[in-house]
Amino acid sequence: MENKELKERFIDERTGIEYVRQGDYYIPNLVLPKQKKIHLNKYGRMRLNYLKEHKKAEYTIMFMENTLIDHLEEIQETATERVNQIIDNLKAKSNLTEDMKNTDMLYWVGTMKSIKNRAEEIILKELIYV
Repeated sequence: MENKELKERFIDERTGIEYVRQGDYYIPNLVLPKQKKIHLNKYGRMRLNYLKEHKKAEYTIMFMENTLIDHLEEIQETATERVNQIIDNLKAKSNLTEDMKNTDMLYWVGTMKSIKNRAEEIILKELIYV
């Protein structure tokens, strides 16, 4: 015999959690807030993996407080801007010009690759693995 007095939903006044009736049981109606979708680039993915593997408490706190996506977005934007800035500075110091691309392409490509690797190494130590 089914009890007609049972409510379909109620809110626990002590915790503020809403409960929904499922058959004979009340299940907490816990839902994560909507998170914005972003496309993680190389630096965002590296930071996410670092947090998951080496900073589990920080990762969990940011995930639960719904700040993880904002953090990753900020890191990847900062890292991208900083890499470009470092590349420009190193390129100026090495006297590398666009004319060299036409005259000695292998030297130009090798030097640019070296500059990019140095810039990314700096970024990894400054932003990603901290």
